[in-house]
Amino acid sequence: MDPEQTQPADPTGPGQPPGGASLDVEGVSVTFPDASRPALDDVDLRVAAGEVVSLLGPSGCGKTTLLRVVAGLTTVDRGAVRLDGADLTGVPSHRRGVGLMFQDYALFPHRDVGGNVEFGLRMAGMGQKARVDRVAEVLELVGLPGWERRAVGPLSGGERQRVALARALAPSPRLLLLDEPLGALDRSLRDRLVPELGTLFRTLGLSVVHVTHDQTEALAIADRVVVMDHGVVVQDGPPVQVWARPASSLVARILGLPNIVDGPEGTELVRPDAVRVRPAAAGGNATVAALGVEGTGWSVTVVLDEGGRLQAHLPATELTPGDRVDVTVDPAGRRRL
Repeated sequence: MDPEQTQPADPTGPGQPPGGASLDVEGVSVTFPDASRPALDDVDLRVAAGEVVSLLGPSGCGKTTLLRVVAGLTTVDRGAVRLDGADLTGVPSHRRGVGLMFQDYALFPHRDVGGNVEFGLRMAGMGQKARVDRVAEVLELVGLPGWERRAVGPLSGGERQRVALARALAPSPRLLLLDEPLGALDRSLRDRLVPELGTLFRTLGLSVVHVTHDQTEALAIADRVVVMDHGVVVQDGPPVQVWARPASSLVARILGLPNIVDGPEGTELVRPDAVRVRPAAAGGNATVAALGVEGTGWSVTVVLDEGGRLQAHLPATELTPGDRVDVTVDPAGRRRL
């Protein structure tokens, strides 16, 4: 059976995490030496027990720095981090009770799968029999039952991701920190694993902080999306709300929304599914600039005669670049930013 197409087992039995912990980040600021601006500037973040929160933003926005602050890998200039109300100031990383998984997975090449997964348990002083049982348990959770003696070198990207996740879960953390956990995988595999991860987190009752620059991943996996830019939080809300009502043109661009139009009355967001594109019977008011496949339909980019570009989503099309078209916009698909 291909482990990249299996579903994680139902996590039952002894040794499972007792549930997620609440996280409070209050007024955290970090400025690195010789930096021209803070990496984090008075950031607040709240994660409820059992909540999955995605930090979304471009590279350099501060999301990974915030994750490292929570993990105890980066020292703050000011502010506080609390887990279930307990101040973590001065608590070393390995004593914070958090699991951490990086984009590159950081697997030990000289250890087999079981040796990688049990590493944290061995460092914590867990006995051999308990380690063996726990390793088997978490490998079952991530869809790799019986893989303890396999070498990590030949593993595929998806298999490595599962091993790294099992290692992060093995010590039964109540807070799991994921830094671009799917970033090294191809799009089709990421699309398969995202719902799988969300199901696993919620079944375990874990609190999760998930860092990504991929808006599709964040919107699919999270209970709440926190959008960051230049070291500050620029929007925080449920995925549906953030997607439907971006707080600014900056947030709209981070979300990958294509039609941000500057006009005499201000900046507007035009939803691609509100853009109607039809072959021009005569004349037309725009020209097709590009086409691309998007999901089960087509993305059509047009250049308007009056200036500007719009992108439309069509279920099917026979248009080709250079065609003249009539373009209209459904007023319900416009939103002032």
